[in-house]
Amino acid sequence: MNIAIVGAGLMGSATAYPLSDNGHNVRLVGTHLDGEIIASCRERGFHPRLQRPLPPNVRPFFVEELAEALDEVEIIVSGVNSLGVHWIGRAIGPHLRPGQRIIAVTKGLEAAEDGSLLILPDVLRSELPEDIREQVALAAIGGPCIAGELAGRRHSCVMFGCRDREAVERLASAFRTSYYHIWPTTHLLSLELCVALKNAYTLGVGLAAGMLERAGGVDAAGAYMHNLAAATFAQGCTEIERLLRLMGGAPAFAHMLPGAGDLYVTCQGGRTVRLGRLLGMGHSYAEARALMAGETLEAAEIVRVMGGALPKLAARGLLSPSDFPLLGALVDVVVHGREAALPLDDFFAEMRVGLV
Repeated sequence: MNIAIVGAGLMGSATAYPLSDNGHNVRLVGTHLDGEIIASCRERGFHPRLQRPLPPNVRPFFVEELAEALDEVEIIVSGVNSLGVHWIGRAIGPHLRPGQRIIAVTKGLEAAEDGSLLILPDVLRSELPEDIREQVALAAIGGPCIAGELAGRRHSCVMFGCRDREAVERLASAFRTSYYHIWPTTHLLSLELCVALKNAYTLGVGLAAGMLERAGGVDAAGAYMHNLAAATFAQGCTEIERLLRLMGGAPAFAHMLPGAGDLYVTCQGGRTVRLGRLLGMGHSYAEARALMAGETLEAAEIVRVMGGALPKLAARGLLSPSDFPLLGALVDVVVHGREAALPLDDFFAEMRVGLV
């Protein structure tokens, strides 16, 4: 099978390894931001960000060669970040044909004018030409999967989501290996809400590391702030479940691979945790962003989106902001520039009123 990956960043490129191991012909296409990556892949057969050789049946393409790369492919992997979703829809649209399947590794949400949340596969679909957009299947990948581990063929468990049952089963079959374990689902909304929101809540968990440093670090008796981080993690899962209920999703997903699983692995390190640490140390969001110049801060973007959506959804009577105290605290920091603080006494409202 011919499969194209558009976007040569970490996660998109990592999917080339199970696809290659399954014998597919993989075409790795860089965006306009990936020129150096593709040059390295062509000249040395080495992916500089994954720090690994590319499998032999992966062929690199520059963005100017997109039309050639998409010729006769059956599956397209969208490997761009959330800021590139509109671009990739417009870029691949003219080259699509009926029956193709598009699957995205992208995590994020957008909001409509009335606050309604838009999952990124639907945003991508809206950018496709009208005569083709309903003739292709749009799917997404979610779950705890660090790109370097997948490329290293470490065991990884994820969910593939698509509203089309047949399409998602076929996608799972194309990617599944002895180390890449895939559970297909038609609950695309639930999957996408979880994997987007987990970025915001990882930021919250990361605050604890910064607060520890601000308090002078580990004390002489070895006391950290793991208790605080764990409580924040649990509240994050709780708020994801609440939003799933409100949006008509499957609440159980909050405690499965795309929710708690993805939140856990994202909390193990990376730019979102680093941002949370800086904020927890007392830096303003503007200061932290300057210290992380050049890095894509998708967690901050999802907090910004939710900060705009929550008041509008509340005005429509769909939710109460008090149901999301952790998310509200993150909005205060990222959107309103306030100092980081965790409203712990507002957490776990269900336990206070005896609902659990």
